[in-house]
Amino acid sequence: MSSIEIKNLIVGYDHQQTAAVGSFIISKGDYVCIVGENGSGKTTFMKTILGLLKPVSGTVQFNGIRPKEIGWLSQQTAVQKNFPASVREVVLSGFAGKLAYRFFYTKQEKQQAENNMKLTGCIAYQDRCFRELSGGQAQRALLARALGAADGYLLMDEPMAGLDPQAQSTFYQCIEELHKKGMTILMITHDHRSLAYADQVISFAQEVKIMAAHEYLMRVKNVG
Repeated sequence: MSSIEIKNLIVGYDHQQTAAVGSFIISKGDYVCIVGENGSGKTTFMKTILGLLKPVSGTVQFNGIRPKEIGWLSQQTAVQKNFPASVREVVLSGFAGKLAYRFFYTKQEKQQAENNMKLTGCIAYQDRCFRELSGGQAQRALLARALGAADGYLLMDEPMAGLDPQAQSTFYQCIEELHKKGMTILMITHDHRSLAYADQVISFAQEVKIMAAHEYLMRVKNVG
């Protein structure tokens, strides 16, 4: 079974430690939420998994999956919000990392992009300019784009940020559908509602701990 194996991992910037993550395994099909205060090292950890940052020490080992086959969805940036392209073009760009020496998308990739738009609910406005979309519409399009790169693993950094409650609810339902289809989900979140869908929680506090989601919720309830 494919997995991401974290071994004695310490993450940070410029060799300066941000968080001592430790050792654990994220297995195929897991739904993991990552929680903690701002600055605790959550995004640094995510970027280390993606290979965007080097570990201060320790390793991130991929078993049965290549890092380039992992989908990545971050918070929307100003550049993304003003991207002058159609939704279809934005979604297709998710396959860019798989083009290699090709200049055009294959028939299969175009079909998969359409399937992804159907799955995330943005097929109805695929011809609209991306920068004309609402926050919820744009985030669903970016999720469809991320799925173009995903081969079973989807990593997200606060994907609900800036979305209204209705858009958040729709987005959670979409993520849950992906999980039911076998997608492995790793999501940084400040919204405890998302934990109801999760299998495990990685808590970035004074000490980084991984535990069952129901155990974490019980601890939060007892503290409250």
